[in-house]
Amino acid sequence: MLNKQPLICFLDRGSLPSHIQFPPLKMDFDWEEYDSTDHEKIIDRAINAQVVISTKVQLTAKVLSELKNLKLVVLASTGTNQIDLDYCKKNNIAVANIRDYAVNSVPEHVLGLMIMLKRSLYNFHNSVIENSWFSDGTKCSIQFPMSDLSGSTLGIIGNGSIGRSLAKLSSSLGMNVIVSERKGLSKCRPGYHPFNYMISKSDIISLHCPLNKETENLISRSEFSLMKENAILINTSRGGIVNENDLIFALKNKEIAGAGLDVFESEPMTQDSPLFINRNLDNLILTPHVAWGSDTALHNLSAQIISNIDSFYSGLFTNRCDI
Repeated sequence: MLNKQPLICFLDRGSLPSHIQFPPLKMDFDWEEYDSTDHEKIIDRAINAQVVISTKVQLTAKVLSELKNLKLVVLASTGTNQIDLDYCKKNNIAVANIRDYAVNSVPEHVLGLMIMLKRSLYNFHNSVIENSWFSDGTKCSIQFPMSDLSGSTLGIIGNGSIGRSLAKLSSSLGMNVIVSERKGLSKCRPGYHPFNYMISKSDIISLHCPLNKETENLISRSEFSLMKENAILINTSRGGIVNENDLIFALKNKEIAGAGLDVFESEPMTQDSPLFINRNLDNLILTPHVAWGSDTALHNLSAQIISNIDSFYSGLFTNRCDI
């Protein structure tokens, strides 16, 4: 029997901290939420739902075809690679995502990764823990290289709201910012630079583009060979944009100086992942896909989830990505 009130099913509420609460909806709904949902449980849990909310749960065409009552999917993310958008477009299922909610959270996380790598903070931290920082008899020993952000060149791939926010933040610290044109394009838009030029001239490269057919393995062997030996790669976007085997090769062979990653090809990371196997490299910083998760950003996100639902039932098209 169908619910008397429309049902909202949040498949992975556990992706948000429990202290992040949702504002009230304008309409009366029944609300069901689960910390996480394995693939084989999606249909059983969402079979009666008019609205499904997903952060990372994969919604394939096969799964969606079984959800006969489904009218709206709200993605609790900006990226849309966890849902079959083509199926939704063909079958009149609305899809809305979250936009511009982490324009401070992600750039500040990027900045933190930059500083950790440019100042060798991980290595200096370990030297204190191991009590080896004055082992040569000096009171102040610069055991590891340190360089300034000021005067460095930052290359940005992806000039959306987060890329632009990072550019503004970095410029305020005295960094020179280069925004990359799309790979392979012969003509550049005003304010953009050729892809290979950006790759070869940047001291730090930060990725802020979506994962799609054009950007999968965007950074791989040929790109690493063009980078400066002192270059640092930062990825807080999507894992598949960087070829992880090629990255490890570049790090081990000192083709680049370091990398800071918040996203991975497989999440959670598998034990056979090249990143997991090489997780103790001193020029590799890994964080578990949390760049988006400051409290301010999460409050923005929760408010947008509710706003997207209210807008849909009011006949509006807020944040729709299926049209």
